[in-house]
Amino acid sequence: MEPSSIVGRLAPSPTGKLHLGHARTFLLAWWHARAQGGTLLMRMEDLDAPRVVPGTADAILRDLEWLGLDWDGPVVLQSTGLERMNDAVRWLVERGLAYPCVCTRGDLRTAQSAPQAGTVEPRYPGTCRGRFPSVEAAERTSGKPAGLRFVAPGGTTRFVDGFAGPVVANVADEVGDFLIARKGGAPAYQLAVVVDDAAQGVTEVVRGDDLLESTARQSLLQEALGLPHPSWWHVPLVVDETARRLAKRDDDLSLAELRDRGVDPRAIVGWVVRESGLAPVERISAREALPEFDLGRVSRAPLMARRDRVLDELGATAR
Repeated sequence: MEPSSIVGRLAPSPTGKLHLGHARTFLLAWWHARAQGGTLLMRMEDLDAPRVVPGTADAILRDLEWLGLDWDGPVVLQSTGLERMNDAVRWLVERGLAYPCVCTRGDLRTAQSAPQAGTVEPRYPGTCRGRFPSVEAAERTSGKPAGLRFVAPGGTTRFVDGFAGPVVANVADEVGDFLIARKGGAPAYQLAVVVDDAAQGVTEVVRGDDLLESTARQSLLQEALGLPHPSWWHVPLVVDETARRLAKRDDDLSLAELRDRGVDPRAIVGWVVRESGLAPVERISAREALPEFDLGRVSRAPLMARRDRVLDELGATAR
């Protein structure tokens, strides 16, 4: 059999414990690549230094290995790719496709992290567009540190998502010019993920649908930088009984807790397989579930995980 040209990736952020929602998304991504005989890379997205929790990167890798997932090649720290990200930023600035911004709104703080579900991002009105010839001039004139924004072209951006189907977005109208580098020059999430996916030869991205709205921005950056578009699949999230998505900060059904409660990782995999509509199984390993995998059978609706019911289904012991 000819080797597959599929290259997928797992890209966790070491900002907290993995929970059941992460387990489901990472399992679907792993199955999607492995079912096609593809390569799967591991990238630890550690650029958001203020939110990185020491020791969490190693804990995440242990959790994923406990679930039965593997990857090809070494773990890549996103922070080791700063030079190529900064080169991309300079290239955009030199061609007039990005400009300095000294606005101090809250999005400057959060631009380094992947956007969160339910977060309404205000449209940037272009306040700093054309004001300053350089970052140095912006900082000297304003007395404030400057970030860099990409000039969002007018018109629609179209792409096809494996789950959402055809998507049409107008970034200029909906978001406006968006950050590609924050104050101090650190690359923002949208720019970093685009540069890294291209550098690693990623051909497919399976991730949570909280990032679907980011995809149009990433598509625009890929076009501006002359980079290829991967294929995208944005899978529904796991939510609690109030429809709130599981979150690291709330320690929701963390894999560490489940392991401490004596849960068999095969029970977690079985729960994902069963609740995703793939097969009525109780316990199964990630690799044993590969023949059952069909992303087309996965529900388009969010997956509800009521804590007490899930703990009972997984056979968790009391603490």
